[in-house]
Formats: sequence, C-alpha cells, structure tokens
Amino acid sequence: MRRKFIFVFFLSFISIFLKSQIDTVNSGGVKNKKAVYQSARRASILSAVIPGLGQAYNGKYWKIPVIYAGLGGLGYFFYVNNTHYNNYRAALIQSQVDGGTAVVDGRVYSTSQLQTQKLYYRKFRDFAGIGIAALYILNIIDANVDAHLKTFDVSDDLSLSVDPWQGSYSTARGYKTVTGISIKLNFK
Repeated sequence: MRRKFIFVFFLSFISIFLKSQIDTVNSGGVKNKKAVYQSARRASILSAVIPGLGQAYNGKYWKIPVIYAGLGGLGYFFYVNNTHYNNYRAALIQSQVDGGTAVVDGRVYSTSQLQTQKLYYRKFRDFAGIGIAALYILNIIDANVDAHLKTFDVSDDLSLSVDPWQGSYSTARGYKTVTGISIKLNFK
C-alpha cells in the first residue's frame, strides 16, 4: 500500500514539471501563400486609357509622377514650338504678299530667314510630338511588363556577378593581354 501511495504521489509531483508549451500555430492548419497574379492585359488597357493607371494597378505609384512630368514637359515643348511655328508660318505668308520682309517679335526677317525659322520650329515641334507618343507607348509597355514580372522569383538561388576580367592570347609576336568585363549568372 505504501508503494502505491508513493507511486501516485510521485506521478502527481512530476506532472507539475511536465507542462507543455503554448500552441502558437493556428488550429486552422498551415495556409500556403498564394502568388498574386496581375493581369498584364488589364494593366495595359488601363495604362492606355489613362496614362499611369496601369502603374497604379500594379502598385508602382512612384512611376505616376514621372510619367506625368514627362508628358507635361514634352507637351509644353510641343506647345511653345507649335506657337513659334505658326507665328513664322503666318509671317512667311505675309512676307510673300507684302514683298519679301515681315516683322516677328519686333525683328525684321527676309523670306529665306522666315523659311529657316519656320522649318526649325516645325522640326522641334515634331520631335516633341514623337516624344509624347514614345512616352505614351513606353507607359503601356512598362505596365504590361511590370504585371508580367509581378511573380518573378528573385531568391537567393539566383546570383549575378559582374567582375573585371583579364586574359591573354598568343600571336606571332608573343602574348597579348586583353581586359574586359565578366558577367556570370548562377542558378543554384
């Protein structure tokens, strides 16, 4: 009887020290993170409708002011050059009617000078228009590519190293030293 009592006492005494840790794992089970897929088509369409909206859809809000600053600057450049172009074009037409000279901004120009100025401002107006179109298309392409690369894996298993490289090769006169750049892409 005494042994049974000691055994029960011993078991109850040990149970004080045998505590389990608090369960920190959610009882619902482990949930895998699902990759968030962005629709590249939707990002492109949004960017085509309103420049910068595709970047907002992709979560790249910092690109929106860059797009609008570029479009605003090129739009201003287009406006100024178009205004000068129209002024010189009107003065050229007026000079052909009046006999060879015209006054623009307080200066007297000959017909050939007016023609040169008109072509100058037309060229830069056209460059600004091409720049606006290029930036608009670049905006759409950027939204599309950014949506495609949303789930691109940039883990520690990939590494890129760019190092200086020096080598030599044999010629009829001896050895020549060659320097360059070595680019290594490692997949682990």
